[in-house]
Amino acid sequence: MGTVFSFDIRDPATPAVRRALEEAVAWLHHVDEVFSPYRPASAVSRLGRGELSVERCGPEVAEVLGLCEAAARATDGWFSPTPGGRLDPSGMVKGWAVERASRILSEAGARNSCVNGGGDIQLRGEAAPGVPWRVGIAHPLRPGALCAVVTGREGGLAVATSGTAERGSHVLDPHTGEPATTLASLTLTGPGLTWTDALATAAFAMGAGARAWTASLETHEALAVTATGELWQTPGFPT
Repeated sequence: MGTVFSFDIRDPATPAVRRALEEAVAWLHHVDEVFSPYRPASAVSRLGRGELSVERCGPEVAEVLGLCEAAARATDGWFSPTPGGRLDPSGMVKGWAVERASRILSEAGARNSCVNGGGDIQLRGEAAPGVPWRVGIAHPLRPGALCAVVTGREGGLAVATSGTAERGSHVLDPHTGEPATTLASLTLTGPGLTWTDALATAAFAMGAGARAWTASLETHEALAVTATGELWQTPGFPT
């Protein structure tokens, strides 16, 4: 997926957990092969060129495209699987893939884990007995500095950041096709990474409108740094 993935598992390395880790890694490679818009032979690339139907792509592609449609409706079109006019559901795929990898581990007995896909994170359990996970949010305008530290909570937490720090202005305003530049980064927290990642992408594209929109969300909290360095957050952001 063009980024680094890591697994931090704080449970005993039983044979079942080791097998689950292998399965989770294999799952992520499979997702990359199916969904990568940079692989000409991937199902998504062939679908975008009109060489395959959704039905022939398989149920996973149909599931992700259905989630993309739901996200577009929930965000009034600020989330789009066709940014720049071509099919690219990456804004949904990475969070969806990481959340499922985390679930594979959990079902095998790894109750305390952190799965990190390029800075988008699914947490479960604790870092140690009685010690919550802590996730640093990189400051997009000050290399090496943090703008906040997110604290995990019982039941798990997803943390997703959209911004310009790693890849420059790559998030497009789906209404204009131009890069979104009002914000330097926007971090969203929520219960599951599938929706948290997608909604973070949409909120970043909204720019100035993201503050009021994220404040209206019942299950997610936000922290943003504007292009001019100002910081704002919703009242319940878990620092």
